[in-house]
Amino acid sequence: MIDRYQSRCQVRVNEALQGLFVAPTPELARLYEAMRYSVMNGGKRVRPLLAYAACETLGGEPELANGAACAVELIHAYSLVHDDLPAMDDDDLRRGQPTTHKAFDEACAILAGDGLQSLAFTALLDPQLSPQQDATRLLMVQALALAAGPAGMVGGQAIDLGSVGLKLDQKALEYMHRHKTGALIEASVKLGALASGRADASELKALQAYAQAIGLAFQVQDDILDVESDTATLGKRQGADIARDKPTYPALLGLDAAKAYALELRDLALHALRPFGEGAEPLRDLARYIVDRRN
Repeated sequence: MIDRYQSRCQVRVNEALQGLFVAPTPELARLYEAMRYSVMNGGKRVRPLLAYAACETLGGEPELANGAACAVELIHAYSLVHDDLPAMDDDDLRRGQPTTHKAFDEACAILAGDGLQSLAFTALLDPQLSPQQDATRLLMVQALALAAGPAGMVGGQAIDLGSVGLKLDQKALEYMHRHKTGALIEASVKLGALASGRADASELKALQAYAQAIGLAFQVQDDILDVESDTATLGKRQGADIARDKPTYPALLGLDAAKAYALELRDLALHALRPFGEGAEPLRDLARYIVDRRN
């Protein structure tokens, strides 16, 4: 079931994304090529899926969330481009292909990431992609800016870089990952809900609880896969976190306990969706997928 839903959403968001990578002048062709490469070189599109699924959960047509889906994927892609740079995680492989700074060069990768970040907000404000009223689009921009910035994803990455070689306790580890990984996942769900035009305060609260649980579960499973999987399956270097002496859930809790914790978080996410009917089934499937995935 999730495979068919994922395929439909991937086609929808990829079609919407394609139109954003048209260079306005020949001089910008290489920059736009690097931006396109960074986004259109594969990927599971989990964050767009969450945006579409949240929109549909509240009775909105999925096309209403095209802007939200593009925006969260563009922010995600920008973060990967910058995370892979030599000054950060210094990775050569992403999604089974050379990272952007390897396929182009370091300066071009920095600029491509910068461009993707600003393009995300362009997508949210484009009435063709986001046909919501201006007040709703403003709320969506505010939510994405908060999640992507120093109070969210960027702050989490800063904590992550400062934690290399340290032994964090579980509270500190979760604080880091609720920002680094969880903030954008929460924003994906919130933007999709707002895009529906039908979200009330109680529904947003329930969806936030769901998103917080799966955001943390996503990172726990990533840490598990860094131990158990292989480079070919992951599409990036296996064991990279261990090699960098980064704090992870398997290192802190043990591998079996980390797996149990991922399942506990999945169940919390499913519990948060109790107020919703069959329309929330894609969100339920995504919660299960996040802890079952192998890459």
